[in-house]
Amino acid sequence: MPPTTTAALGSRPSSSAAAPGQGALTFSSVAGRTVVRRAWSNSPLKILNPQNHGSAAWVYLASYGGGLVGGDSLHLEIDVEARAMAVISTQASTKVYRSPRGASQHLRASVADDALLVLAPDPVVCFAASSYTQEQEIHLAPRAALVLIDWLSAGRVASGERWQLDAYTTRTRIWCGDRRLLHESLRLTPREGALGDRMRRFNTLLFAVVAGVALAPHASAILQDISAMPLQTRSDLLISASPVGDTAILLRMAGVSTEAVAQALRRTLNFLSPLLGDNLWARKW
Repeated sequence: MPPTTTAALGSRPSSSAAAPGQGALTFSSVAGRTVVRRAWSNSPLKILNPQNHGSAAWVYLASYGGGLVGGDSLHLEIDVEARAMAVISTQASTKVYRSPRGASQHLRASVADDALLVLAPDPVVCFAASSYTQEQEIHLAPRAALVLIDWLSAGRVASGERWQLDAYTTRTRIWCGDRRLLHESLRLTPREGALGDRMRRFNTLLFAVVAGVALAPHASAILQDISAMPLQTRSDLLISASPVGDTAILLRMAGVSTEAVAQALRRTLNFLSPLLGDNLWARKW
């Protein structure tokens, strides 16, 4: 991919919807390729829209200052129109800095029939004494497809900050038509005991969703492959997969390192790069 550039498409609303940290993206299919038809954001949210190979459109999310500080609240609205393929990732890990005020991210997406949305950020890294809340709400049309990745690392382990965060909360809700497909939530605090002790040897947690009729063969293959894996005592990597409805699966991974989880994720979702026409994992991990 060539160097990234800041997306500057579309018009920004002049009302309170243009509050700090807000943004919006609309992806459209034009002559067999997906384009970013609308993109705007306000600091500290930053949107980058690089050129790429293949027919999908790629967007990278970043923040001014390289992370989230106390009081930051990002809100992103995503609309993937019919037959469009959208990839949304991050430039690097989402760092959450120490603050008693906490930081948050809120994402709401709508995916039309015969469209695909891939949400593939790098992991969240919570510094010591940081607080973070994340809300994701995805609405899929009956023939829409989704790949969603959500993961968290133990923090700045080399600096002695392993699982030293104050609070981490994430909630993901996915609908297909008018039916709720998934409600996944996780809350971590040291109130129930030191997180480092409770996490044992694991330093990275991940969950991912593969959903939609178009991706059902890939989801089925992943489920079969993971079900056939041999059990290993005190493995450095734990992987599980379970069906969600008829056309979706939920993946969970826990690893001693981000690199080990990333490599397993890349193997598990190896169908994505050919589908998108470009390497989702290039120059990462």
